[in-house]
Amino acid sequence: MSNELTEIAEDIQSVRNPWYSAGAVMLTIFMVVLDSSIANVALPHIAGSFSATRDESTWVLTSYLVANGVIIPSTAWFSTLMGRKNFLLLSTLMFTLASAACGMATSMTMLILARVIQGIGGGAIMPIAQAVMMEEFPPEERGVAMSVFGFGVIFAPIIGPTLGGWITDTYSWHWIFLINVPIGFISLWLIKKFIEDPPYAKKGKVKNVDYWGFIFLIIWLFVLQIILDNGQKSDWFGASWVRWSATLVAITFIAFIVREICTKEPIVDLRVFKDKNFAIGTVLHFIIGAVLYSTLAILPLFLQQLMGYTATLSGLAISPRGFGSFTGLVICAYLANRVDQRWVITVGMLVLALSNIMFGTLNLQIAMTNIIVPNVICGAAFSLVMIPLMTISFVTLKNNQMTNATGVFNLAKSVGGAIGTSAVTTMVSRMSQVHQTHLIRNLTYSHSGFVEKINALQGGIISVSGPALSSIKANTVAYKQLVQQSTLMAYMDCFKIYAAVLVLLVPMIFLFQKVKYKKNKSQKVEAPITSK
Repeated sequence: MSNELTEIAEDIQSVRNPWYSAGAVMLTIFMVVLDSSIANVALPHIAGSFSATRDESTWVLTSYLVANGVIIPSTAWFSTLMGRKNFLLLSTLMFTLASAACGMATSMTMLILARVIQGIGGGAIMPIAQAVMMEEFPPEERGVAMSVFGFGVIFAPIIGPTLGGWITDTYSWHWIFLINVPIGFISLWLIKKFIEDPPYAKKGKVKNVDYWGFIFLIIWLFVLQIILDNGQKSDWFGASWVRWSATLVAITFIAFIVREICTKEPIVDLRVFKDKNFAIGTVLHFIIGAVLYSTLAILPLFLQQLMGYTATLSGLAISPRGFGSFTGLVICAYLANRVDQRWVITVGMLVLALSNIMFGTLNLQIAMTNIIVPNVICGAAFSLVMIPLMTISFVTLKNNQMTNATGVFNLAKSVGGAIGTSAVTTMVSRMSQVHQTHLIRNLTYSHSGFVEKINALQGGIISVSGPALSSIKANTVAYKQLVQQSTLMAYMDCFKIYAAVLVLLVPMIFLFQKVKYKKNKSQKVEAPITSK
């Protein structure tokens, strides 16, 4: 019966113009993805408004991510319970109203609660929209569809920091949330008008509610996020609370896996990992997500801490990555059915590694051009990796598996990004200490170069501070330069490590089954077949 419903749905998709549905979900996607990064640059302003510390203000991000992560993998279950279109409408409405509440927040508590609701609403939108895009287009057109989908997914978080900085500096941080309100209501109208559920995505009966699976999912995601947020300042596993929390994460994660495999109606159907392409794609998505989110996190810090850029200027230096992404999207759309997608991913991975090597050779005497060029290359490579990766990971799945699969796929990216961002913060901190230990060996008066440097500094300072303080101030300046150089070397090491990781991932790409398309005369569409 389910196969018959799938065939009927595929017949319907060949008649209805899929671009109407694509346009309806793309505006919603752009709004949600933009909001995931636009608030980052406003955290100091938010903290100042409510007299909160910087650590307290990070809960504005953490609360959203935790709520988001809980809903993403359970999207298919809620879609069955309510009907996918109804769930998408409810999620969009919840996100829009929560955005208004965020913009009108009068306390940090109110803002965090509103962000939790916003995360619950936004979590379901991404996997549902991706499932709609994959289902509406026939298999041979999904490469083009994923290029369009990628425009929102890739371009929005790149312009988010720049737009957020400009809005915050020009108006107020409240408007980074309030701008979602009119966009959200337009999205609701478009979804209501153009989205239709196929038979297998309509409201169905859920005999048993998987309460335990949902509870385990909430616990391991929530505790993991707390560890990632606070682990570095607590010396990670040197702190007893981190060890106990990590044990709790491991136990509840294993319990979640066992529960979802054993129960008849799981909240997250893990049987989708039986598909080889999807399983490999999800692992790659996790690792690549960790690398890409990490580089997006440390580059603004590098520009502001070491180069002296303002928040707005650092955003402008990074924003050309969006032009590179757009170029990559056009290339992916052109190559979609002309070239083996595994080779496109491989080229993209190597080019992405090259951009990280370019970042890893920077110094403190560079011009903005030296930041812009590798950013453009990185943006293009990002598209060349992610668009065909999404296509090849889902093309062998059935349409009625899409909603569940996209939820799991996006959860992998979110968890990978959270782990990667936390890891890179630790790497910069620890590596700068290592470099500082090695460099400080040269700061002795037995080293001729150090003596010449101190004498030169004293010569410049003595006319201002006098001979009594010139030696102390000269040594202070030298030490500050030491810290700056060791931090720079730590940043450069991180970029080089990421380049090596990307190159090592290349052989894994060819574990994918090659996808070809064979004409199906009865349905008059291209049906995917796989070969090694």
